[in-house]
Amino acid sequence: MEAALLIGREDVERAARVIAGRLHRTPTLSCRTLGPNVFLKAELFQRTGSFKPRGMLAKLASLSAEEKSRGIVTWSAGNAAQGAAFAAAEEGVACRVFMWATANPIKVAATRSYGAEVDLEAGSPAEAHDRLLAHVERTGEVFVHPFDDPVLQAGHGTLGLEIAEDVPDVRSIVVPVGGGGLIAGVAAAVDCRVIGVEPEGAPTLTAALAAGAPVRIEPRSIADGLNAPFTGRGTLEICRERVDEVVLVSDDEIAEAMRFLYLRAKLACEPAGAAAVAALLAGKVRVEPGSPVVAVVSGGNADPQIAADILAGR
Repeated sequence: MEAALLIGREDVERAARVIAGRLHRTPTLSCRTLGPNVFLKAELFQRTGSFKPRGMLAKLASLSAEEKSRGIVTWSAGNAAQGAAFAAAEEGVACRVFMWATANPIKVAATRSYGAEVDLEAGSPAEAHDRLLAHVERTGEVFVHPFDDPVLQAGHGTLGLEIAEDVPDVRSIVVPVGGGGLIAGVAAAVDCRVIGVEPEGAPTLTAALAAGAPVRIEPRSIADGLNAPFTGRGTLEICRERVDEVVLVSDDEIAEAMRFLYLRAKLACEPAGAAAVAALLAGKVRVEPGSPVVAVVSGGNADPQIAADILAGR
């Protein structure tokens, strides 16, 4: 992998200037129930309900006028879809998103509400990815990768800059991992430990780190936002160098964390957004006395029925 694909803090700072004033500055909240030095980065309050518009706005701003005229296309379980659709609407660019038949209908509807065309013909994330590549080959639309793009990752990394400003002595940041774009950006932005959290049923980064190359899997987790079928090469390169540890959590642990955040922190997150807190509650990330830890609550776009079942313990 060429070193040019790696990003640094200067790239994240540049992205912060590009997207300044266009998104919310989400709060970093203390959570004493988890510990006296534990904080929650409440990114579920971001526009579209997740961190995704950060990177998408940065990426679209980098496109030429000719590229924008062709329109953009991406694939996603839903949060990147909404982020891309939102950013495209902001830039006046046509957008098409490849999702799949079992995608969260709330996320599908929200993506369409921003003006994007949605393709639901695929039966799985991997099939949707293949349909997208064929579509790009046929039409010439610009493929905006939902996680494995250095400009997009730099945009996501602006979340890390905000954490460092809000908790200047932060020692560890715990980040949910799907495709890995968020953790790659955060790791580039901060000078502290960065710990990734994946579902046991969707260990894309764990598998890639073990193999030394991207590995295709069939993700199966309650956290649909983390069900990426692979980690990209650029993402893997950054994570190999800058991520300190990746831990796995079960669906039961994710559900417990979602209930905790709803009942104790009053944060109505989606399952993917609860993964970092799941690792803390399960003792899979050690909190050292006097060492501030920030867990990223990455999104809040839960299917109401699934959320109700989880909250009710069903």
